[in-house]
Parts: sequence; C-alpha cells; structure tokens
Amino acid sequence: MSGRIVVGEHQGVYVIRYEGDVRVTLCGSFDHFLQVMLNNPEFNCVLVDLSDAIAIDSTSLGVLAKLSIGVQKKTGELPALICVDPGILRILSNMGFDDVFTLVDKNQHGSTPLAVLPVSPELTEADLRERVIDAHHVLMSMSERNQNAFKDLVAALESERSGSDASQTSQ
Repeated sequence: MSGRIVVGEHQGVYVIRYEGDVRVTLCGSFDHFLQVMLNNPEFNCVLVDLSDAIAIDSTSLGVLAKLSIGVQKKTGELPALICVDPGILRILSNMGFDDVFTLVDKNQHGSTPLAVLPVSPELTEADLRERVIDAHHVLMSMSERNQNAFKDLVAALESERSGSDASQTSQ
C-alpha cells in the first residue's frame, strides 16, 4: 500500500493523518503545508494521527520532528500524536519522540473533515537530497542515539551534495 497524508483544519485546530506507507516522496508537500499551517495567524494546535500508518521512513519522521519544533516555538506546547501500532510506537520512543510529542493511543480528532494533501510535483534529485538531509539533521538534534544512527547517512549525503555542487560549477 502506498502512502498519503490527509489534513484538515477547523478554527485553527489542525489534524494531520498519515496513511499507509509514508515515504520521502510526500515530504515536499508536507513541508509546504507545515509552513502554511504555522504561518496561519489562527493556528491553535495540531494533532498528528498515525493510526492508519503501516510504515514511516526516517525522513518523514524528521519532518514530523520539525513540525513539533515549529509548534513548540509558536505555542510553547507539545503537539499530540496518536499511535496505536506497537512497532511504530517503539520506533517513536527509541528516537525520542516522547520528548517532542504528547503520545496518545486513541483517536482524538472525532469528525474534523480531512482532505488528501496533494503530492508535490517531482522534486529534483538535489531538492530531494536537501529535504532528506534537513529532516535527518532534525532527528539528530533530538538525541545522541539519533546522532549516532544517522551521522553516516547525513555525511554521505552531504559529501554527495558537495561533489554534485563542484561538478555543476565546473560545467
């Protein structure tokens, strides 16, 4: 099952639901939505619902961590995150998400109408790499464990970026 992100808003209360297998390809749309949401003067709070997620890659988790940081800066509060899958919950706990979200284990959004977040147009390889690097930097900032887990990946991607930049300037 491919993944999608479904979103809704009512009077400044946002609901974001991950469904299926949520991967890096959805991060461009989500990153844009995140900026619009946090810049909304009526923004009050956000609830992230992972109840229908079957898998989430680390880049998508990094974007969720970025969401939490933005919400905390704006409101001083931790956003809520629903997770019922024991495997995903274990990953979230191991990565320190219990420090950046209030984790709950049941549906809290009731009848807020939701709509599918459209997928961004195809990103260039360089844009995708930058999103992956950014998301993993956020994850690394959360804990020493995450730093150790992702430092080699980030170093490789940054090295690849430097090599790509050098070849473009010599052309």
